[in-house]
Amino acid sequence: MTSPFPGMNPYLEQPEIWSQVHKWLTLLIAQTLNPQLRPQYRVAIEERVYEAKGEDSLLVGIPDDVVVQPSRTTPTPEQNSANIAVATPAVKPQKVTLPMTETVREWYLEVRQVETGDVITVIEIISSKNKRAGEGRIKYESKRQKLLDSRTHLIEIDLLCQGKALPMNGQAITSHYRILVSRSSERPQADLYGFNLQQEIPVFPLPLKPEDTEPLINLQELLHRLYDQGSYDLAINYHTELKPSLSQADAAWVDQVLREQGLR
Repeated sequence: MTSPFPGMNPYLEQPEIWSQVHKWLTLLIAQTLNPQLRPQYRVAIEERVYEAKGEDSLLVGIPDDVVVQPSRTTPTPEQNSANIAVATPAVKPQKVTLPMTETVREWYLEVRQVETGDVITVIEIISSKNKRAGEGRIKYESKRQKLLDSRTHLIEIDLLCQGKALPMNGQAITSHYRILVSRSSERPQADLYGFNLQQEIPVFPLPLKPEDTEPLINLQELLHRLYDQGSYDLAINYHTELKPSLSQADAAWVDQVLREQGLR
């Protein structure tokens, strides 16, 4: 089953789903490109690991390395003292949230020349942590600048409507989503593919060495494939409203699409 939307599916952007989508899309891009690039190139999946805490952390639950005490099966001294009067505290406590440390793992792709091992192109799929203040954005912006100062091409795929877009000069970027193709030979100029919720995701080239034929990446096709293979039609409840909410016009368009598809 394909996604009900012609372009990006906004329900895939929800925090509880996006981390899975990020991995699926990374894998599918690698699987699609490798047969086209061999034997000169291969696409490798790499991982960026860092610690996030405070407001930047979305950790839920108890980390595996936390030692928890087993439940008691015998009465405790407090339970044996049930007849002792206890004064009611004058001030009742309130629940607060404490900052936790979370180990974040973000996948990205490197297109490497087989003969030399050189990294020719890096493909990054932007995460929610890359688009808001915190360690995730700091780490990514640092790596991004190193790539832009190098001879390595960069593809940056931003399929998240929410958050602060990565910096770039020029006219104000007003599109919901964007794909940046930065060729090392053309910097500081780069090609930006901006598109909105109602539009299909544009096809874009994978930059390689000047003498090589550049394959096209059809992200829209891959998005429909991951929606089907990941059974996201079973994971998403289209009767719920998106959070954060869309603009009134975009929300009305989403509602119309879902009703036409019989999903509302």
